[in-house]
Amino acid sequence: MPELPEVETTRRGIAPHLTGRTVRAVVVRQRRLRWPVPEALDATLPGQRIDRVDRRAKYLLLGTRAGHAILHLGMSGSLCLVTPGTPPGPHDHIDLFLDSGSVLRLTDPRRFGCLLWTTGDPMCHPLLRGLGPEPLSDAVDGDYLYHRSRGRRAAIKPFIMDGRIVVGIGNIYASESLYRSGIHPGRAAGQVSRGRYRVLAAAIKAVLEEAIALGGTTLRDFTGGDGRPGYFRQALQVYGRAREACRRCDGPVAQKVIGQRATFYCPRCQR
Repeated sequence: MPELPEVETTRRGIAPHLTGRTVRAVVVRQRRLRWPVPEALDATLPGQRIDRVDRRAKYLLLGTRAGHAILHLGMSGSLCLVTPGTPPGPHDHIDLFLDSGSVLRLTDPRRFGCLLWTTGDPMCHPLLRGLGPEPLSDAVDGDYLYHRSRGRRAAIKPFIMDGRIVVGIGNIYASESLYRSGIHPGRAAGQVSRGRYRVLAAAIKAVLEEAIALGGTTLRDFTGGDGRPGYFRQALQVYGRAREACRRCDGPVAQKVIGQRATFYCPRCQR
């Protein structure tokens, strides 16, 4: 599914085309996404100018004076800009027609994404209010992770993937960050030292920033807002490389299920 770098790549791709533009019309072909698309969106968004395109965790926020559209790409969703008259495919569920003449189109084959509407503070919305800090912010550092991990017996990989602890670290980037920091993904979160958490926090930021710079990771069907695939896949050190040689020690990369997710790591380099 699109993770933080893919969502941020999409935000950066569409923001210049949406900011300052007025929504002329909304066409909803399929209302039954993860949650039903509210009719208030159809009624209120047309005529509104999009003032901001923000991201919180893996959610995109289209801000107007009347409210915010909250958008999640789910497992396989994507956004792209098309010209009016472009025929919709079977999974093209929503179109936002802009005064520029472009159309923002939401495609979601599995329909696990969402497009919701709120007139209140979006950070108080039930989907957002319980989220942890952004991993690229100053709030997330080794000391923060160390304090939040005390007494926790759960493995460190699901710990850093817990959105209540820190948002946006999905399966790919958790595996890559733990590899860079030399921490075994199955080690109990509460048994990792403060110093190692400082190394991990720096690795998380570096991995995410590099992935964003390369447009995210295309594994199956992700493309950014400009329709181009992400290239971080070529820089993956362990994810998806089971039984291949570790790039550090030449030993085989291992794979196991941790926290119900496929996990990739080097048994020699990660302790």
